[in-house]
Amino acid sequence: MSAEDLEKYETEMELQLYREYRDVVGLFTYVVETERRFYLTNSVDLDVKTAGNGDVFFDVKMQDAWVWDMYRPARFVKNVRVVTFKDVNVEELAKSDLEMPKEGFSK
Repeated sequence: MSAEDLEKYETEMELQLYREYRDVVGLFTYVVETERRFYLTNSVDLDVKTAGNGDVFFDVKMQDAWVWDMYRPARFVKNVRVVTFKDVNVEELAKSDLEMPKEGFSK
């Protein structure tokens, strides 16, 4: 497989992932972003904890999540737990922000 073939394959996989995201985003309430992954979920529990040495870390638990990862064979996950010392961003999606523009709309 040439480098060009590999790049074409990865581009197609990213496009398929975006299309899947576009199709499922309306099913979820929250976006959770960690240093490694991007999740859509309806249930998120974020606990801020302190390690024995005083460092702060985040324990994030999600149920029935969708994972943005083009290398996963199945992106729907029943339970997810992320423990990280990096930033975690949790946002509630506004349903009005999720409406897709109408194609061919008139003025």
